[in-house]
Amino acid sequence: MELVSVLGGIVLMLCLYLLTKTSGRRSLPAPLPPGPPSLPLIGNLHQLDKKAPFKTFLKLIESYGPVLTVHLGWQRIAVLVGLDTVKEALVDQADDFTGRGPVPFLLRATRGYGLAISNGERWRQLRRFTLTTLRDFGMGRKGMEEWIQEESKHLAARFDTTKAVPFDPSFFLSCSVSNVICCLVFGQRFSYDDERFLRLLRILSETIKFGSTPWGQLYNVFPRLMEWLPGRHHKIFAGVDEVRAFVMEKIEKHRSTLSPECPRDYIDCYLIRQDQEKHNPTSEFHYDNLVSTVLNLYLAGTETTSSTIRFALNVLMKYPKVQENMQQEIHTVIGQRCPKLEDRKSLPFTDAVLHEIQRLMDIVPMGIPHYALHDITFKGYLIPKDTIIIPLLHSLLKEEKQWATPWTFNPQHFLDQNGNFKKNPAFLPFSAGKRACVGESLARMEIFLFVVSLLQNFTFSHAGGPDSVDLNPEYSSFANVPRRYDIVATPRS
Repeated sequence: MELVSVLGGIVLMLCLYLLTKTSGRRSLPAPLPPGPPSLPLIGNLHQLDKKAPFKTFLKLIESYGPVLTVHLGWQRIAVLVGLDTVKEALVDQADDFTGRGPVPFLLRATRGYGLAISNGERWRQLRRFTLTTLRDFGMGRKGMEEWIQEESKHLAARFDTTKAVPFDPSFFLSCSVSNVICCLVFGQRFSYDDERFLRLLRILSETIKFGSTPWGQLYNVFPRLMEWLPGRHHKIFAGVDEVRAFVMEKIEKHRSTLSPECPRDYIDCYLIRQDQEKHNPTSEFHYDNLVSTVLNLYLAGTETTSSTIRFALNVLMKYPKVQENMQQEIHTVIGQRCPKLEDRKSLPFTDAVLHEIQRLMDIVPMGIPHYALHDITFKGYLIPKDTIIIPLLHSLLKEEKQWATPWTFNPQHFLDQNGNFKKNPAFLPFSAGKRACVGESLARMEIFLFVVSLLQNFTFSHAGGPDSVDLNPEYSSFANVPRRYDIVATPRS
């Protein structure tokens, strides 16, 4: 019976695909971007590298150019490749490319609400409010710097308890980074021994990991079919619902203790704004958007940054001489005092290494998909309404004409001939334009302060030696998920 249902679903999707193809034919003012021929139902799925689909896109541009069309299932995808192409779209034609793609996995997790996947007036209201509120509570400023400095002390203390015995740093790092966003959003930090907090962090980690597996990507292509099928995705969504329940509990507690004259955090500010606009029929400040936006901030503000710091430790174990040079520079400039953000300009080598770590990691290689809210004319092509748009950030961070050795770790990418830090316009790990990551300044601050603080206190190594550390990702699709290693944190005298 289950097999009959699955086959029936496949037949239904095939009929819908053919209907969509037929009804979508119309006179076009410009040609569609070129691309490989696609098959019914599956599109170009059979051509994709299942473990790293963005690598297939790089191969296709050799035949079709930097703006190409592929089909994943029956969904048309426009892929933008290279710095010039991506920047022209996201910056020069920013208004045309502000749409956010209806990614099924994210739609299911957020129930269609919140900042991350919204468009139009909802997106404008929520983004403006979120940026203003997070800045008011210190994002990118002195107040936030002090929170991170304090949290870095808790992190160092936990590393110290390992007594130079190998351990997995993943959850210590997740706790520290998560506590920073928790202070902004919930107005509190959590103990590293809080069992519920640790469970939520495990759920976030598993969610990002699942989204980067072939099974997770298959859900984005055939979500209705996948909902019928058994599989790990049901467990993942149950976990997301558990995090959602936690967020809802926090919101209700805030509501019952709210003092409008003295807002404590993001949730308080949102509840105050919601009350102010309760008679505005076009207001987007309602409960569903609050729950999903807090969920967005909690997930994005925890897992991506903690994974980047974990990858940084892998790199330092892989290249002990680089680690030693960073420690020497930090010792000379800072000594043992608490590092400050303003120290960055006096630590050019350290800054270059941290930038190169982010470039090499390439954390979200395909970016978060954009969406054509209307027909877009771009580079002489037509990108029709309802097309998913992938700005391939991977192609910027690994573009051969932008980087001397794009596939290897090389801090010289960010240093001039005099050893001074230099910028590179292709360094856009947080994307660009109006949909760039709202937490970019916070993430950059955390990466710098946490890593510098750790290097002040410890030297990192792996029991198997540098050659045993593999910097290739464990999973690579939506995100590049770094491999986990038991590390040795030897205290520095």
